[in-house]
Amino acid sequence: MMDLILLENVENLGEIGDKVKVKSGYGRNYLLPQGKALLATSENVARMEALRSELEAKANAELTEVSERAEKLTGLVITVESRVGPEGKLFGSVGPIDIAEALAEMGHDVQRSEIRMPDGAIRVVGEHQAMLHLHSDVNVDITIQVAGDGSEVVIDLDEEEQADIETPEAAEESATEKHAG
Repeated sequence: MMDLILLENVENLGEIGDKVKVKSGYGRNYLLPQGKALLATSENVARMEALRSELEAKANAELTEVSERAEKLTGLVITVESRVGPEGKLFGSVGPIDIAEALAEMGHDVQRSEIRMPDGAIRVVGEHQAMLHLHSDVNVDITIQVAGDGSEVVIDLDEEEQADIETPEAAEESATEKHAG
């Protein structure tokens, strides 16, 4: 375990200036290299107190920027087209990459890592909900409308074509006739 001082708000851990105890790997491999924390030495504690107001002002400016972005995205309905089978099931699925691309086409800059899909990838046509996690304090709900792209696969055979298709029973009968004859 290691003691750190947070330089920014970290979800499920703490806020700016908090002294936290985390597992060594999490601190060494994520918090310290990302610039989210400092080791809790006596020099860093004194330095942090001097920087605290500056860091909080920076965090508030970032939160304001993210809130403006969230206002533009609130209540957004995204339409994604995909190949669909006859029963309304998609060939493949619609995931965060597809949603990020659709948002980019609409002129919104959303990273794929900001998209949260609580029910997993979408595999059927219809209306679905997702969430954009823009900041530790800002989440936006969006609606995803999945529609067929007009290339539905429909098998429509006339009687002659159906007669030409060998059923499993007929195939079995012809195979036994060939072996017997």
